[in-house]
Formats: sequence, C-alpha cells, structure tokens
Amino acid sequence: MQNKTTHEAQLEYLKKIEGQIKGVQKMIQDKRYCVDILTQLHSVVGAIYRVENEIFKKHIDGCVVHALKGRSESEKEQKITEIVELISRFRKVA
Repeated sequence: MQNKTTHEAQLEYLKKIEGQIKGVQKMIQDKRYCVDILTQLHSVVGAIYRVENEIFKKHIDGCVVHALKGRSESEKEQKITEIVELISRFRKVA
C-alpha cells in the first residue's frame, strides 16, 4: 500500500521546536536558573507529544482506516497489530 498521508503541517511545528531547543541551549550557556530551563524543556516535550499525536492520528485516519475498509484480511490484521504495538511502545516510560 502506498502511503499518501503527508505531514507537512508538522514540519512547521518541528521548526518551532527546533527554535525552542536553541533557546534552551542559550539558556544553559547564559547560566540561567535551573527551574527556568526545566520549564522550557517541559514545553518542548509537550510540543513533541503534540506532533507525535497528530502524526499518529493521521496514520489512523488515513493508513489504518484505508486498510480496514479494504478486502485484505492480512492487511487489516497487520494494521491492528501495528497500532497495538505502537500503543504498547508509547506506554513505556524511560
């Protein structure tokens, strides 16, 4: 199956995140207060989760729905297994 889902909108968010990361680097170079750095890092993590969630949603809305509407039982099973594995992987905490 050819993937037609695009993630162009997420590129803009990733560029903003890149700017936030550069800001954190500057904060560290400037020896800013730890709590201020941690607060900014928390914002970065939240932004990354938002991008991840949007890509995951698009995968379900596009690729998975397409497979479930199709005739191939093996493709349906493959997509369901893939989603279950992703959710299991995302639940793991470092």
